[in-house]
Amino acid sequence: MSMLPSDVLASLGSLLQGLQSPDNVIRTKAEESLNIDWVDARPNVLLMGLIEQIHQGADVATRGFAAVLFRKIASRSAKETDDEVSKELFMTLPEPEQKAICSRLLECLAQEGTANVRSKIADSVAEVARQYILEERIWSELLEALFTMSHSAVPEHRETSFRIFATTPDIIQKQHEDMVLRVFQEGFKDDSIPVRLAAMEAFSSFFTSLNKKAQKKYFKLVGDILSILPPVKNADDPEYLTRALVALVELAEIAPNMFKDHFNDLVTFSIGVVQDKDLEDQARQNGLELMCTFAESNAAMCRKDPSYTTQMVTQCLSLMTDVGVDDDDAAEWNAEEDLETDESDLNHVVGEQCMDRLANRLGGATLLQPTFQWLPQMMSSTAWRDRHAALMAISAISEGCHDMMVGELDKVLDLVIPALQDSHPRVRWAGCNALGQMSTDFANTMQENYHQRVLPAIIPVLNSKEHRVQAHAAASLVNFCEEAEKEVLEPYLDQLLGNLLGLLQSSKRFVQEQALSTIATVADSAENSFEKYYSTLMPLLFNVLRSVQEKEMRLLKAKAMECATLIGLAVGKEQMAQDAVELVKVLYDIQESITEEDDPQANYILHCWGRMCRVLGKDFLPYLQGVVPPLLKQAAVKADVQVMDDEEEASQLKGDDEWDILQIKGKFISVKTAALDDKQTALDLITIYAQHLEESFDPYVDQIMDEIALSSLTFFFHDAVRCSAAKLIPSLLSARIKAQGPEAPATQQLWTKVIEKTLESLGNEPSTETLAELYQCFYESVEAMGKSCLTTEHMQTFINTSEQNLGSYLERVRKRLEEAQEKEEGEEEDEDMLFAIEDDQTLLSDMNKAFHTIMKQHGAAFLPHWSRLMAYYDQFITSTDPTQRQWALCIFDDLLEFCGPESFEYQSHILEPLVNGVKDQAPANRQAAAYGAGVAAQKGGPAWSDFSAGILPSLFDATRHPQARLEDHVYATDNACAAIAKILHFNSGKVTNVQEFVTAWVDTLPITHDDEAAPYAYSFLAQLIEQQHPAVTSRAPVVLDAVCQALAAETLTGNTANRVTTATKALIQSTGVDAGEVLRMLPPESQHVVSSYF
Repeated sequence: MSMLPSDVLASLGSLLQGLQSPDNVIRTKAEESLNIDWVDARPNVLLMGLIEQIHQGADVATRGFAAVLFRKIASRSAKETDDEVSKELFMTLPEPEQKAICSRLLECLAQEGTANVRSKIADSVAEVARQYILEERIWSELLEALFTMSHSAVPEHRETSFRIFATTPDIIQKQHEDMVLRVFQEGFKDDSIPVRLAAMEAFSSFFTSLNKKAQKKYFKLVGDILSILPPVKNADDPEYLTRALVALVELAEIAPNMFKDHFNDLVTFSIGVVQDKDLEDQARQNGLELMCTFAESNAAMCRKDPSYTTQMVTQCLSLMTDVGVDDDDAAEWNAEEDLETDESDLNHVVGEQCMDRLANRLGGATLLQPTFQWLPQMMSSTAWRDRHAALMAISAISEGCHDMMVGELDKVLDLVIPALQDSHPRVRWAGCNALGQMSTDFANTMQENYHQRVLPAIIPVLNSKEHRVQAHAAASLVNFCEEAEKEVLEPYLDQLLGNLLGLLQSSKRFVQEQALSTIATVADSAENSFEKYYSTLMPLLFNVLRSVQEKEMRLLKAKAMECATLIGLAVGKEQMAQDAVELVKVLYDIQESITEEDDPQANYILHCWGRMCRVLGKDFLPYLQGVVPPLLKQAAVKADVQVMDDEEEASQLKGDDEWDILQIKGKFISVKTAALDDKQTALDLITIYAQHLEESFDPYVDQIMDEIALSSLTFFFHDAVRCSAAKLIPSLLSARIKAQGPEAPATQQLWTKVIEKTLESLGNEPSTETLAELYQCFYESVEAMGKSCLTTEHMQTFINTSEQNLGSYLERVRKRLEEAQEKEEGEEEDEDMLFAIEDDQTLLSDMNKAFHTIMKQHGAAFLPHWSRLMAYYDQFITSTDPTQRQWALCIFDDLLEFCGPESFEYQSHILEPLVNGVKDQAPANRQAAAYGAGVAAQKGGPAWSDFSAGILPSLFDATRHPQARLEDHVYATDNACAAIAKILHFNSGKVTNVQEFVTAWVDTLPITHDDEAAPYAYSFLAQLIEQQHPAVTSRAPVVLDAVCQALAAETLTGNTANRVTTATKALIQSTGVDAGEVLRMLPPESQHVVSSYF
């Protein structure tokens, strides 16, 4: 019996027909009626009426449509009459009506006989259940109904119950575990395969929603879950196996150890799936994905399995040979001009990606042996697909196996380089790919040690008859050249550029475009060595830039303008001469011709203007009026945000790279990120103009600061926009200061806006990474404004926000420690957690720099405010984390350096940390503590004199550390040496046996790495020489060697170097030391530097 009058039902039936009408006019009218007459006027009647339509609808289409519409309407945002807070529409109904609708909805679910409609009703049930959970209310009848359905004699009912569990796992979270275990066990053993699969998917969803501790209670179900796999594989529907493997992937991601006792069996099954060519590709790829997921979540378990690595490598390589089907001679491949075709679902690409992931997680020690067991024989195979797969495997594993492969590059190149002359074009293409990838993964080593093998081998490939091979050879040269020093490239430039110029004449536009990109990279790396080719190349580029503005030519012209401006940067404005002005005019013409949003020239030209500004410097000023307006327009763009209730509607945008989709409380929030990426680019380019034009950019400062930069600090739709704004603001402020001075009224007005907005943002920023950028914005701005720029209120607010941020940091650390304790044996560190730790380290480092800057500019006036944070730094200094100890030591150094004698008020917090720090196992901490000890003597006054004298023996011990001169430790050694010099210079009166210490100090030299420590130490050395101190007059050769090493390392420069060398010459003359003998012991390049002083 219906709960609504028949006329209401009839009216609603007509509405549903109108909404489904193919006639746009009828459908639009029905949509208006839906919103005005039903949703706004009587939502309770609408929802109940839709339930009635689901229950009584005469045809399947009406019932299904009513179910879909019910879910959409129920989840719409609405306001209750007595409350301004938005809720979803269903939850705004009176509670009795909610209950009536829920009861009727469950009836519909139980009675519906058509699978498609029942599925849509289940989605509506899940939506209402989600709203109950969100409101922390209980829909008690639902759980009972679902448990009843899970025991129904009808398999489809049992399947439906698990489908709803999968969508809203929270409804069973609080049930007793024995009951939940029983329900899932029964589902896993069901006679119906679809029910087993639904139970498997529901369990995956439920398990994922639990915390680590609760998850362990359900490990016992693994055997039942895995027993589903064989019958699923043998079932008629290939989709079944795919669904089962996807559910397992979700479990393997979060709890790999639950499979530990069954892992070898699972490996055997999954490998069997991958190698079964009778199965569909998707199922085989999912089997590989499952195994790869275990490598990423628990590499140790994979390494221990006797067959895992060998089998995975074998199957990956096998899949990688599944390439070029029905295109044996690569004719179709070479004719393809759309090089951006998505091939991510093809077997050979999936195999490559898996090899890459295995290498990154298992490492070279595990992966190289089974991989190179295959590669040599594959490279000698007569089948081109084998050779192609071997080369692509080298490309895939070189990053993850870097440490093991870097010493074997000769042997790897022995395999790769001959492939550049292979008879098959795709093998030559793969050879180029391998060399390009290796040039990136083994950057510097490849360029410095193997250029004589790589470049002569790959440059001729630019002349291949196949266009795609030509383009890829040019692309691989980008990888090589962008990491090469100009000295490496110079001998090859004639041949390289001659061949690239030839490619500019190609009939294929993609070859021309790639050639331009490669020339641009070569110019960027070759720098002024590119000058001899300028006169040949620039006219060609002007020809391209002045060509007819056809749509097909846009990208080529964009590449040409990129190339021209990078060449300009390489050769400088003197060589460009009048061409610079001409190029600017051409760029103007192109900018004016851009009318369509998708024109690639629009983005390229913005970067080109930035480069021309760097080339021309202040000479670029006349062109600003044409460059800045479009840039400001792009920088001021607002966020394009859409809120959608329907998942189907949202899914249409999910495949679009220009949009990001977020799901929040049942809503789908879509943000058009493509426009926001352009906004960020614009902000970065404005920063370039402000930095290079300095005071000349002042006329634009107020507009940009007021309309764009400051508001972008709170642009929460895009983290990168806020980061770029944080970089821009200090540059704008500096431009104003250089133009008008820090005390000018306009500067002070600007500073007031900047400091207030920056302090506000420091207290509201949700992203750790962006917060670090905001602290950098703060300290760079304070540094620019100079002494006493912060008021007491500013300092108070800054400390309030910093205390809040330090507290949040410690809470994140606490949670990470808890998560680490819950990890099972062998579980890998979560990559997101590693990134989070890195972000926190950057944040604390930038916070410290902010404290440093305030102390530098305000001295002891900041101490009453900063002292509120001392408890945090007391905690850091006793931490087992060496990075936290370093933060504390560095801030104590700042207290000593910038607050001088007044820092002694905090000596109870500082003394012991410095003493312990000089002995710290972490070299960075020894360095910081040593620096602090030296500053205490230099700036601390009499109050710190006893401490300074007392720490001398520990500083000498630091210079004698067993690894004192190794790269990681040498800065600590240099700082200990300089600290001893400061103590002996500023505080000798408190040092007993001072002459013995001075004599011993000479042996702590030289200082060859820290150019900030060197001036203090060598000034003290010059003083000793000038005083003819026995410690130096008796050891003149040692002194000369120490001076020569510092000069050669260029830590000793400028006035200090002149003073020291003058004194040293006098020492040599008075002691008769043979300076030539010492000089001859230096490397040739160092001899040249040192001899200029002697």
